[in-house]
Amino acid sequence: MAETQIERLIGQMARLPGLGPRSARRAVLSLLRDPQVRLIPLARMMEDVARSVRVCSSCGNLDTTDPCSICHDSHRDHGLICVVEGVGDLWALERAGVHRGVYLVLGGTLSALTGIGPEDLNTKPLFSRIEEGNVREVILALGATVEGATTMHWLQEKLHSTGILVSRVAQGVPMGGALDVLDDGTLAAALGARRPA
Repeated sequence: MAETQIERLIGQMARLPGLGPRSARRAVLSLLRDPQVRLIPLARMMEDVARSVRVCSSCGNLDTTDPCSICHDSHRDHGLICVVEGVGDLWALERAGVHRGVYLVLGGTLSALTGIGPEDLNTKPLFSRIEEGNVREVILALGATVEGATTMHWLQEKLHSTGILVSRVAQGVPMGGALDVLDDGTLAAALGARRPA
């Protein structure tokens, strides 16, 4: 039996992160209840974004302009660069409103298993900005994984000779977290990153 257009739409939606077949079915049903108000404007917006999205040549963010709105913002501290693994991490920091500098999106982390080496990471814009002489500090905000730690160590070695301050995000006990439910790695990181009270 041939697959219907609606089934194909559900299949496409189910491929999105966080949506399985059931969630995709519910989303499509919601869109189809009022297609003139929900589905058609969404389809047009997706097409517009697909045509206009750009990768920022300064930081690797996704935006409709190059440089992106963050890199173009004169009120941001361009001497403070936060290095993140992916665009989702950048957006999470922006949503939290905790970083007033600029960013660099690596586009991944070093991984021998998947064959990602230093040449595969988006580091050229970082070192170009450092060579321009306006960078004071680089914050390494990578995940607490083996690949994230390996990438941070590699970047620290590469940045050591520049004389620029290199810091990393703290790791440990989350706000509201109880010690007895944390994993051993988180507890070790929390104790290792302790500071005077």
